[in-house]
Amino acid sequence: MLDGLRTVVHSEVESELINTTYTNVLLLRQLFSQAEKWYLKLQTDVSELENRELLEQVAEFEKSEFTSSNKKPSADLIKPKLAPLHEGGSELLNKTVACLQEENEKLKTRLKTIETQATAALDEKSKLEKSLKDLQMIQGDQKTNENQDIAELENKVAALKCQFEKTLNDSTANQKFLEENLATTKHDLLKVQNQLSTAEKELEKKFQQTAAYRNMKEILAKKNEQIKDLRKKLSKYEPED
Repeated sequence: MLDGLRTVVHSEVESELINTTYTNVLLLRQLFSQAEKWYLKLQTDVSELENRELLEQVAEFEKSEFTSSNKKPSADLIKPKLAPLHEGGSELLNKTVACLQEENEKLKTRLKTIETQATAALDEKSKLEKSLKDLQMIQGDQKTNENQDIAELENKVAALKCQFEKTLNDSTANQKFLEENLATTKHDLLKVQNQLSTAEKELEKKFQQTAAYRNMKEILAKKNEQIKDLRKKLSKYEPED
């Protein structure tokens, strides 16, 4: 009988322990599920599981609960219970949602400010690019006009030089025609010198900030020297007073 009783008690205790373990697992699973649902952070201290004082307090609590289960608890002994988890979680969730909405509004306001600044910066960039293109077009037109003026002056000087050479070559055959054209040639020379002087002044103004200024000045100086040489050569053919 004792062996049978021992076997029965052993099986009953083992079954109760297994059920208690399963119950604790289910309870922890519910707690963890609710904590995960409401984004709660749980912290555990495994070392407290071996604290003898706390274990004894749990044993005393269990003993007192079993002994007083058949008695009606007094109002003084009734301990306050915690609020349901779903209500606290809902309040926490509402606070979290409110904070997120406030942060979202701040981010929207900041985004609008950044978009406004970016739009203003793009407009300013477009204006600067347009101004730069206009300036480049103006500079290109000025360079084109300057090159055209230089080409015209060179053509005039070349034409005059050819005319002078032709006049000198024909001087022997037609001395009278040469004498009649000497005054015209002098007038043309003075006119060309005036044009060259005026052109030189204009070119100095146009090229005073360019790299071609000195080169052009040297070219004009050479052209003046050539004209002076031509004048000296022509002076030999002028009639003496």
